[in-house]
This record gives sequence, structure tokens and C-alpha cells, in this order.
Amino acid sequence: MPTIRRIGACRVVVYPNDHRPAHVHIIGEGCEAVFKLNCPKGPPELRENYGFKPVMLGAFLTELKAEVEVLCEEWRNIHGYP
Repeated sequence: MPTIRRIGACRVVVYPNDHRPAHVHIIGEGCEAVFKLNCPKGPPELRENYGFKPVMLGAFLTELKAEVEVLCEEWRNIHGYP
């Protein structure tokens, strides 16, 4: 699973064998969250959360919004489609 970004101690991951719609997994601190990217321009939105506190989810969302077009391109590079 390619780590395409880091947010603090957490990894932003796209699984090569994953499904549409375009999304990223954020993994770290014993937790995981999944954010839909809503490509090509966002805004990203939380789909699932397994253990992150709301303040962390807000920080992730801020980072993802700033990078959504780049993250969508990463998704396309890995999967070959948006």
C-alpha cells in the first residue's frame, strides 16, 4: 500500500486493489479513517472513522482540502481512472 503523504505521525494511503470512488485511508496511532476525495476538485469528506478524535479528523480534512487535486492525481496514477 503506497503511502502518498504524511500528516504528522499518520500515513495517507491509497490501496492499489481498492474500489471507487476515489478515497484515501489515514492510518496511525492505532486508528484509521477513510475520506472520499470527490475528485477532481473535492471537497473531501469523511466516510469512516475508527478511533480518531474529532479534532484530528478536522486537521486531516484541512490538510486533504489543501491537497485534493494532487491526491486525485495520485489515485489516478495508481488506479488508472478517477
